[in-house]
Amino acid sequence: MPHTDKHILTIAYDAKRAYLNYRGLGNYSRTLLSQMAQYYGENRYLLCTPQDSNLYPWLNQSPYERILPHGLWRLSPSIWRRFGIPASLHAKPIDIYHGLSQELPEGIERLGCRTVVTMHDAIFMRYPDLYSPTYRFSFIRRNVSACRRADLCIAISEQTKRDYMDFFGVESQRIRVVYQGCNDIFWHPISLEQQQKARLSYGLPSSYVLCVGALEERKNQLRLIKALASASVDMPLVLVGKGSPQYVQVLVRAAKHYGVPLLIISNARVEDMPSIYRCSSIFAYPSLFEGFGIPILEAARCAVPIVASTGTCFEEIAGEGALYASPTHPDAIGEAIRTTLQDTDATYSRIKLALSNTEKFRANRIAQAMMNTYQSLI
Repeated sequence: MPHTDKHILTIAYDAKRAYLNYRGLGNYSRTLLSQMAQYYGENRYLLCTPQDSNLYPWLNQSPYERILPHGLWRLSPSIWRRFGIPASLHAKPIDIYHGLSQELPEGIERLGCRTVVTMHDAIFMRYPDLYSPTYRFSFIRRNVSACRRADLCIAISEQTKRDYMDFFGVESQRIRVVYQGCNDIFWHPISLEQQQKARLSYGLPSSYVLCVGALEERKNQLRLIKALASASVDMPLVLVGKGSPQYVQVLVRAAKHYGVPLLIISNARVEDMPSIYRCSSIFAYPSLFEGFGIPILEAARCAVPIVASTGTCFEEIAGEGALYASPTHPDAIGEAIRTTLQDTDATYSRIKLALSNTEKFRANRIAQAMMNTYQSLI
């Protein structure tokens, strides 16, 4: 049942990732929810989650209302998320239901509200070998269903919009780009004291190449190690992220084989991340493909030189403020890193360009774009 007051909206979200995921989709969800409350705190925000991890207690405070499985649905929270959410929301006056992670619950149409779904990427279509057949089959079905049933799809980049038009046949007028942002801490100055504290806490070298992200094949850290060796970059590599023990060992063995000093930080605190970026000499992000690439935005905010991959959405984030190289060619990645480190005048100019480009990702702009999207459906 829609709300009658057009100025105050009740918006329900699939908030599983916000409560339970500390990586990309979780960061996207938490950042968006925080922005909406900051700039449109008069609205009601209903957060549907199969369980509460208690990691983010602010999500249980006004203007948010947590919606958990009820009755027999508590016996199977995952099935509740697929089929039971509409029953939990039935008695509430909802204007918008927003699926934050590429899917909508079955039967959401019965509520009579408008529906929105965020599409992050179609990597599972571009790189099928990175996913199990079972996962791809299930996730493709959910994506197809969400694209068909949603009143409007939101893409987090122009690249993602093109992918969903190409792979899933979403009409251009039914998919709108609303960029995502990064944690508010990256919009504040970083003191020398904070930087020194981070150096001591994590044993950071005096200069280093930084790469932030999950340690996995798609993020391409193995080729980054080869790139540093091929370009004879005499600088340690610092990887911030977690991964499977097997892949971590692959990286450790490769670094030893190629003579690249390697430091892996798997327990970095969020509040220390701006300093870890700022203390680095260069940020390298050779990921094979992303829907957005939050670490590039974070690095740009910290005024760190950036080398990133071609063929993905990264130029939307850094613009002309980075050097780009093919992610499948270690020599090209290495050359871009070496050029960035050696040509200091050009690098300084790119840092300023990248920082300027971040203005379009400010929280107030993203919140306004999202609210305009909601209002367009009411």
